[in-house]
Amino acid sequence: MKIAVATKNVGKLDEFKELAKDTSYEFINIPESIEELPPETGTSFFENALIKAKFISDYLGIPAIGDDSGLEVDALDGAPGIYSARYSESGLDKDNCIKLLEKLDGVKEGLRSARFQCCLVGYFKGNIIKSYGSLEGKISYEFKGKYGFGYDPVFITKNGLHLAEMDKDKKNKISHRSEAFKYILKDLSKLLN
Repeated sequence: MKIAVATKNVGKLDEFKELAKDTSYEFINIPESIEELPPETGTSFFENALIKAKFISDYLGIPAIGDDSGLEVDALDGAPGIYSARYSESGLDKDNCIKLLEKLDGVKEGLRSARFQCCLVGYFKGNIIKSYGSLEGKISYEFKGKYGFGYDPVFITKNGLHLAEMDKDKKNKISHRSEAFKYILKDLSKLLN
């Protein structure tokens, strides 16, 4: 079964395709004719993921999965949260990370706890399924690693490595998105009922 992934983020799309390689599902890109997705006007990861999934499913007439994920930093009362992708003025990954490190300037190591959160929402003809995943860690003081995207270079996992130091196979074993993906895979058939 073909399922559209409601994202323009190539990194996310690659993760979906990698996670789905041993399943009967084929996750496909959205057409380039869709220049942008509707604005994320929701107040939660779930609401934003649903906005994207419903828009793409209705547009293409096939099931779609919307993903909304972000980084929650305890010392910043959960920020950047749902605004993770547009935290800095430019919205570029590097600038988002720089702003985060600036906001945490002077915050001691023991108080830099954070987590990646992911909500996946599947939508088709009014049927909705959802799943959640999270990855606990802390924010570093500097960039490290050459893999991944987003906040991966400044996020230290429980094993002491920055997420950007792990290749995609290692990352996919522990990531918030892979956890949410495992849960939603069990329910994908419900979209067709």
